[in-house]
Amino acid sequence: MEYFVNCNTSTLAPYTTPLDKLRAAHLYRRLGFSASVQTIDQAVGQNPATLIDNLVNEALAMAPTPEPTWADWNNSNYPADDDAARALRRAQAEEWRITYTNALLNNNLRDRLSFFWSNHFVTELDVYDCTSYLYYYTNCLQRNAIGNFKTFVSEIGLTNAMLYYLDGAYNNGNNPNENYARELYELFTLGEGNGYDEDDIIETAKALTGYVNRGEIGCEPIQFDVTRFDAGPKTILGQTGNWNYDDVHDILFNQRANEIAEFVCRKLYEFFVHPDSLDATGNAQAIINGLASTFVSSNFEIAPVLSQLFKSQHFFDENAIGVIIKSPFDLYLNFIKETGFAYNDNTVLNVVDTTAMLSQEVFDPFDVAGWQRDRTWINTNFIIGRWLTSEVFIEGFYQSNAEQFRTFAMDAVGPADSNTSNPETVVRAIVDKLTPKGLLTPQEFQNAVDVFKIEDVPENYYGPDYIPGGLGLWMLAVSPEVPLQVFLLLMYLSRQPEFQLK
Repeated sequence: MEYFVNCNTSTLAPYTTPLDKLRAAHLYRRLGFSASVQTIDQAVGQNPATLIDNLVNEALAMAPTPEPTWADWNNSNYPADDDAARALRRAQAEEWRITYTNALLNNNLRDRLSFFWSNHFVTELDVYDCTSYLYYYTNCLQRNAIGNFKTFVSEIGLTNAMLYYLDGAYNNGNNPNENYARELYELFTLGEGNGYDEDDIIETAKALTGYVNRGEIGCEPIQFDVTRFDAGPKTILGQTGNWNYDDVHDILFNQRANEIAEFVCRKLYEFFVHPDSLDATGNAQAIINGLASTFVSSNFEIAPVLSQLFKSQHFFDENAIGVIIKSPFDLYLNFIKETGFAYNDNTVLNVVDTTAMLSQEVFDPFDVAGWQRDRTWINTNFIIGRWLTSEVFIEGFYQSNAEQFRTFAMDAVGPADSNTSNPETVVRAIVDKLTPKGLLTPQEFQNAVDVFKIEDVPENYYGPDYIPGGLGLWMLAVSPEVPLQVFLLLMYLSRQPEFQLK
């Protein structure tokens, strides 16, 4: 795998050129989990600012996923038998993972962001083990994904999932627990050692005390107990007073606005534009500074920052395209969206299970720092796993309905060439659809053509020089061998380095 240096020197000035197919595909790969041939074709020629406004407004207006029947269950709702209760919890968690992944497949910015924030405000279901907590944690992610970041930070800290995961539920006034206070600064708002010290953590932990009434049944909502709150004076970021939970956030965002903005905008930049924001030869820092300024001036609203970024020349620059390694979720969800192959809940469950095997288990990152992304997705074991599992998915789609492979090819080449007798036209269209910038060299493309042109065919099958209407027998729309040819091409492409990029 070639590593990319961030050489993007474009600015935040608006990108005003009507979208071509390359940049339309880039937009949907970054703002969602890619898109169908038809969606990309509809985006071609559109004004980028208008399209991005529509996508952002759609995300802002989107309601959270409806609550499941077990959203407010506590332990009294489960069987008395421990094994039966565990089995039911596992079934509910599986149901919600499928529901949530289906939301990701709906290809919207809101859930691309909710997925991003789940790896920022990390919790682990294995730790708190209450599916009702999981639902309300997810609900918080969705409601705030493109809302106000200060509100988001405040609300996520009081979700039951977070209170249990980072020990806020055990943060008593007479025995403060510093776990959440530390991560509030280090991982959620400022970055490690950036504008706070150990005393700030200790004092902040005292101000966050009192959310410890855990009930007696289990999996009940945690309540505030005023008798467990530290009512003494605390000094936080240079401010002294009898501070409480809300005061902490007011002080933090008032005293460290610029630091928060720079930290969060850097994470957004690395997720949506390029993983290298520090070691760069371009002007990534200038872009982050500009976004941070917008973040502060908009009172920490997320939408203006993203709108500015997505509409920029920097986002659409050639050096921003195809430079991020797909996560496991990107790998499979992008393929499903791009091919338009039929899927169901079993397919989605296979995605959930396979991504977990490749170290991206939704709702269960391996630690509080979350998945580290990009190059960490590629090592000797993971790349082989990505190859083999991609082939399993492709084989499954082929076994269930081979003809959809022909349909995908015809959609990719478009109506003008849907009856083409030139295999290279078909291969080019499919390669361009499934890779951000095509294959790296002419020889790699020729290898793909050779795979597509299966050998066990009649003489003159392709015709002299692939002349449409010539002597060739092969025709994309009718030849029975076409689904197999497309299948073999997809199997080949799934192992190419370019297929791993977005």
